[in-house]
Amino acid sequence: MKNISFYLLGCVLALLLTAGCGKRSGDSIQIKGSDTMVNLIQAWAEEFTKDNPQANMSVTGGGTGTGIAAFISGSCEIVAASRQIEPKEIEYAKRNGLEEKEYIASLDGIVVVVSPKNPVGKLTVDQLRDIFTGKITNWKEVGGKDAKIVLLSREINSGTHVFFKEHILRKGNPKGPEEFAPSALLMPSSQAIADEISQNSGTIGYYGMGYISDKQKLIAVSKGAGLPFVLPSIKTVQNNTYPISRPLYLYTKKDASEAVLKFIDFTLSAKGQEIVQATDFVPVK
Repeated sequence: MKNISFYLLGCVLALLLTAGCGKRSGDSIQIKGSDTMVNLIQAWAEEFTKDNPQANMSVTGGGTGTGIAAFISGSCEIVAASRQIEPKEIEYAKRNGLEEKEYIASLDGIVVVVSPKNPVGKLTVDQLRDIFTGKITNWKEVGGKDAKIVLLSREINSGTHVFFKEHILRKGNPKGPEEFAPSALLMPSSQAIADEISQNSGTIGYYGMGYISDKQKLIAVSKGAGLPFVLPSIKTVQNNTYPISRPLYLYTKKDASEAVLKFIDFTLSAKGQEIVQATDFVPVK
């Protein structure tokens, strides 16, 4: 199945490389990618266009992988990414005459969530690994009720999916063999995970801090036995005490248009970083 997935990815990217791209005006800015970041990007775009009404902004999600594929094909100006662009993707871009420039625009904590009805409130990284790989299948094994654990994950084109797999399931080794349990339900968006968690008391899932609400219960996470359990917050992400923290990226072409560069400057400005915090992400400054 893994080989088939890579084959399909290659086919999709190959098609995108040969796809024609319509011309857009210099003030046109299409941003595609991370579902984690879509609310943040929309908030940035709305504020940016107040002072730059000539800017023609378009914001869509679909996952980091989708955004990078669109960038490679030339059909978007900016990628919103919850993981770094991979070497094979950089190579695809070069074949299409593109060279990327990376910006760290925000920080984020990947929160682990359960139903508010679930008595479990803290888990170690090892317990999370065993849960999401299918080694632990019942909540009573981690101090909860005698009930089946229902796993919710983002789809494989999601940067959040990739980050969680590499840093939790594979202990930081991108080439490790660990995979999500076959029973894991692959959800199309972070909001879909949030909605399912609120309706099903046996579920556990993960998403970016921007989707935190009182309809889900946050899990405090410990890096290991005997170490403190830490809840995700701006402070714990900034000081790196929360174990599942990461940067969020924007990618453009190195020779991006003046309009694109102006938008990037806005996201990194004091006003742009205030929006980061207002949308429950963590400012980089």
